[in-house]
Amino acid sequence: MERIYKLAADTGHVARFIVFGSFITDKLEPNDVDVFILMENSFDYDQLQGEARLLFDHGTAQTHFGCSLFWIRRLAALDGEQATIEHWRMKRNRELRGIIEIVGEI
Repeated sequence: MERIYKLAADTGHVARFIVFGSFITDKLEPNDVDVFILMENSFDYDQLQGEARLLFDHGTAQTHFGCSLFWIRRLAALDGEQATIEHWRMKRNRELRGIIEIVGEI
């Protein structure tokens, strides 16, 4: 988790970093970490290199980091940032799941 956060934060474009799924439950051994990142509008995936580039490709992130990572730029949060984050709280069965936001250094 720390490695994932650091790689994302080192881009200098993370606006909000949200963790959800089994990683934040009382499950002793979660299968993976589920992350939603709201990126600054200036974020340019094509400028990424190395592991950061791997992290922001969903399929590769799952294989390489054991991370299911979803991201959008702020301008794509059409109903606003908070509404977008609340959307990620909802499971397919419409129940709410726990989420946490990482702010600052971990």
